Formats: sequence, C-alpha cells, structure tokens
Amino acid sequence: MGQMSKDRTKERVASTAWWPKWEKEFGEYINTCERCQKANRKHRKKYGFLQTIEEPKNPWQTINMDWVTGLVPGGKENFKAFLIIVGRFSKSMRFLPCHKEDTAMDNALLFWNNIISTCRVPKTIISDRDPKFTSELWTNLYDMLGTKIKFSTAYHPQTDGLDESMIQTMEDILRGFCAMAGLPFYQNSSLLIIQLSTLPQAKHLHW
Repeated sequence: MGQMSKDRTKERVASTAWWPKWEKEFGEYINTCERCQKANRKHRKKYGFLQTIEEPKNPWQTINMDWVTGLVPGGKENFKAFLIIVGRFSKSMRFLPCHKEDTAMDNALLFWNNIISTCRVPKTIISDRDPKFTSELWTNLYDMLGTKIKFSTAYHPQTDGLDESMIQTMEDILRGFCAMAGLPFYQNSSLLIIQLSTLPQAKHLHW
C-alpha cells in the first residue's frame, strides 16, 4: 500500500476500525514508521493563479499538469519520475512514467500520445512555470492546438486548493509505492487510482 499523509491515513483507519487508545497508538506508529518518513515529503507552498480559472463543462476541457521527480527507479526503463495530469471536470487522472532528464520534445510526445490521442484537445492547461512547459516547442504546440496555458504563481493569493491537495496526495502515495521493491511503475499507476478512490474525501472531490 502506498503512503499517505498522517491526517489522511488517520481518516482511513477511523473509517474502518476502532480500539481503546487507538489514536495514541496510531500516532506513535506513524512517528516511528521508516517508510512514512521517507515517502512523505513536506508540502510545497500553495500556488495562486495569475488569471481567473473558469470551471470546465466537459471532461478534459481543462487539465492540471505537474511533475513528481526523485522517485525510486522502476520499470524496464528505470523511470524516476511521473507526469501527473488531472482533468478538472471529472477529476480523472493519468500517471505517465518518464525521466527527469527528458527533453521538451519527449514530454510533448508523451502528452500527445496519452492525452491528445486518447482523450481530447484541452482548451486550458494549468501548470507551474517549469522550463519545459515554457519552452518554444511547447508554446508552438499550445498555439497549434488552440490551447490556453495558465501558469500558477506563488505570489498571488488565489489558490486552487482542490487540485493542489489532490496532486499532493497523489505524490505522497506515489512515493510510497515506488519505495516498495518489486512493483513496476505501470502496475503502481493502476493501484494508485484504486487507492485514491477509497479515500474518505473522495466522495466530496469526485475521485
């Protein structure tokens, strides 16, 4: 099982079990769990947006893209990173294994083959200012597709807490999965979606 944050793990336990002094024992266990300490990283500062985000009316009309890097190598190609893509309308997820060293062209092909070819052309893409997403190649791709790119920024107070929280949760669990020996990345992706769908807050976030 992948690793979630302490609060989310506590919610999971509380929804399925109870015993005397369980909260105290739970806290002691979490604080001494080696895998928990390795897998769960500090959450970065929440980002606001430079522009207003219009709520989508159709699946994959607006998507969030983010990176998870520095993972334990996995799969035949020794992947160490994931490109996470979340559809804002349905909260559908895609986890695309990749390499941190991949070029903008590599990532563009990954995006094209897994999103454009199988889902739809998004009208809006929301992401941080990663150099790959601001490169000339990606800028030309946005223009060709007629897609607007909106970059999040740490200097504006408007924060999209829903998707930021979701991505943070996925990153925590991904790190937990990848820290487990013998689980290839492609298998991890399927298990991750199943685990996320069982979280207590999934009913409210439509995961």
